Amino acid sequence: MAGLLCGSTIFLSAILLFLVQPILGKIILPWFGGSAGVWATCLVFFQATLLAGYFYAHCLRRYLQPRWQVVLHASLLLCSLLLLPILPSPAFRRAGQFDPAFLILGLLASTVGIPYLLISSTSPLLQAWYIDLKPRASAYRFYALSNLGSLLGLLSFPFWVEPRLTSRTQAVAWSAAYAVFAISCATTGWYTLANREAAAEVQPSAAPRPSFKLRLLWIALAACGSGILLAVSSHISQNVAPIPLLWILPLTIYLLSFVLCFDSERIYQRSIWIPAMLAGLAAMAWLLFTQGGSPNIKWAIPTFLAALFFCCMFCHGELARTKPDPRYLTGFYLRTSAGGVLGGLFVALLAPRIFKTYDELPLLMVACAALAAGLLWPAGRAVLRVGMAGFTLALCAYLLIHKARADQGSLVQVRNFYGTLEVDEVDDEDDGRVRSLFHGVVEHGAQMQDPLLRREPTGYYVRTSGVGVALQYLEKKPALRAGIIGLGAGVLASYCRAGDSFRFYDINPQVEKIAGSQFTFLADCPGSVEVSLGDARLKLEKEAPQEFDLLAVDAFSGDAIPVHLLTREAVREYFRHLRPGGILAIHISNLYLNLAPVVAGIAQDLGKKAIEIDDDGDVGQHPTTSSWILLTGRPQLFSDQVFSKATEPKVDAKVRLWTDDFSNLLQVLIYN
Repeated sequence: MAGLLCGSTIFLSAILLFLVQPILGKIILPWFGGSAGVWATCLVFFQATLLAGYFYAHCLRRYLQPRWQVVLHASLLLCSLLLLPILPSPAFRRAGQFDPAFLILGLLASTVGIPYLLISSTSPLLQAWYIDLKPRASAYRFYALSNLGSLLGLLSFPFWVEPRLTSRTQAVAWSAAYAVFAISCATTGWYTLANREAAAEVQPSAAPRPSFKLRLLWIALAACGSGILLAVSSHISQNVAPIPLLWILPLTIYLLSFVLCFDSERIYQRSIWIPAMLAGLAAMAWLLFTQGGSPNIKWAIPTFLAALFFCCMFCHGELARTKPDPRYLTGFYLRTSAGGVLGGLFVALLAPRIFKTYDELPLLMVACAALAAGLLWPAGRAVLRVGMAGFTLALCAYLLIHKARADQGSLVQVRNFYGTLEVDEVDDEDDGRVRSLFHGVVEHGAQMQDPLLRREPTGYYVRTSGVGVALQYLEKKPALRAGIIGLGAGVLASYCRAGDSFRFYDINPQVEKIAGSQFTFLADCPGSVEVSLGDARLKLEKEAPQEFDLLAVDAFSGDAIPVHLLTREAVREYFRHLRPGGILAIHISNLYLNLAPVVAGIAQDLGKKAIEIDDDGDVGQHPTTSSWILLTGRPQLFSDQVFSKATEPKVDAKVRLWTDDFSNLLQVLIYN
C-alpha cells in the first residue's frame, strides 16, 4: 500500500512539474515580447524553484520530527489550494517600463511559486517517508518513476494538450490535477506517519556520511549532464537544422537516461557506456567543423542525439552508481539539483555573455571526457590512464585548432541574449562577391559588394518576390510609408526612394549595429529610415496608428517561431496601422512549417482578401526561393496586373484558428 501511494503521487507530481512550464510560458510569451529571453527567464525560475523545493525537503527531514514534517507539509498543501487556478494576472502586462525579467519572475512567483515548490519537493520527501516505513527497502526506483512521469508530461504537451485545449483551459485543468495531487500527497504523508511505529523496530543501516569529494562529484556530474543537454539542443536547432519542436528530442533523451540508470543497477556498465561516450564525443567533434559546421541533417541530427544519450548515460549512470545510503537521499537529490541548475545557468545565462559562438558545447565535451578520465584514474591501469588522459587532451587540441580555423572565415561574430550572429563574405560564380548575415544556418539578408549592385534587393526580397511585387504596385504613390518587422541586413531599404519613409522593428540591438556597420542598405537609402528596437507587437500596441501603405512581417524563417506575431489578434493590430488601401505582407518561407493555411484562416476570420506569391528564386541578384502572403481590406486591389501570378491560399478546416489563446505548431509541421 505504501509503495502504491508513494509511487502514484510521485508520478503525478512529475507530470505536473513538466506540464506547468510550457503552459505558463506560452500564456505570458506575448506579454513580454515573445523572445527567447522570456523562455530563458522562465527556465531560470523553474530551475531555481526546483532547487528550492529540494532544499525545503532536505531541511524538513533534517530539522523536524516526522509528525511535524507531515503537519507542516500538509498545511502548506492546503494553503496552496487557495492560489488556484494558476492564471497569471494581466496587471503584469500593464506594468510599464519595469525590467521584463523581474516582472516575469514576479509573475511566476505569485502565480505558481508555492505550488511548484511543493511539487518539486515531492519525490525526495516521499522517498524519505517511504524509507521511514521500510528502512531496508530501496527508494531510488521512485526517482526513475519520477523521471518517467516528467517524460510523459513533456511529450503530452505538444502532442496532446496543446492541440486540443486553449491556454486558459490548460491552466484550469492543471489546477484541478494539482488539487488531486495535494490530497494524494497529504494522504500519503498521514499514512506513512500512522504506520511508522510498526516499522520503528527495524533499525536503519549505520552507513557513513558521504564525503565532501563525493558530494562535489554529484554536482559536477549533474552539471555536465544538464549543460551538455542545453548545449546540444542549442547547436542542432541553430547550426544544424532550425526545426521547430526539435528541442523535445534532446530533453527526452536526457530524461530517459535518468529512468534507465536509476531503474536498475545492471543497466549502467562502465565498460559499455564510457567507450560509447568517447566515440560519441569524437563524432560530435568531427561534425562541429565538417562542411562549415553544417553537415547533412539526415545523419548529423541522429549522431548528435546518440552522442548526447551516451554522455547522459555516463553522467547519470555514475550518479546512480555513487548514490548514498537512503538515509542521505535528500542531500543527494539536493546536490544533484544544484548541479543541474549550475549547468543550466552556465549555458543559458553565462555562455551568451562570455562567448561569441556556441563554445560551451566543445567545453562541456572536454569536461565529460575529463570527468571520465578522473573517475577511472584511481583504479585504472597505466595504459588506461594514459589512454583516457591522451583522449581528453587530443579532443581539446582538435576542438581548439579547428575552432580557430573556422573563426578566420568570418568578418563578424557576435552573440547576445537572442543568439549568435555572423557576417560572412564569399565569391559566388553567378553573383560575384556577396556579404551575408546569418543567425545560425538561416540567412537574414545579403548584399552585393559590386558598387553598381549594392542597392539591388537580394534573397527573399528580390523584385519578383511577394514583397517585391507589393512594393512594385505601391510605387505608384509619390511618397510611400512602409513598416517592416524584422531588420536583418536591411535589404528592404533598397526599395526606399526619396520622399519615402521606412520604419523597421527588431528585437535584437546587435542586428541594428551589424546592419549599420557591415551593410549599406540603410545608409544608402535616399528617404527616411528609422529603426525601432523592441518586440514589434508590443511596440505597435503602444503606438498611434502609423498609416503604413505596407507592413511586412518577416519573422518566421527560423526555428523559434514568434507565434504571438501570427495570431488573429496580431493581424488585427497590424491592420490598425495600415491605411485603408494598405497591404500586409507576411513572409511564410519555412522548410519545416506550412504557415499558409494559418494565415488564410486568419484572413477569412477577419474578412480580409489574401493572395499567395511563390517565387522560385531564378530572377534577381543572389535570389532565394520565397513564399509571401499578401492581405488587404480592399479585394479589388489585387486585380491589378502586377499580381497576375498570385494564387489564393486555401483554408484548411483541420488547422484551427490561431489566437492569443490557442496555437499549435504540430498541426502545420511538414513531415517529409
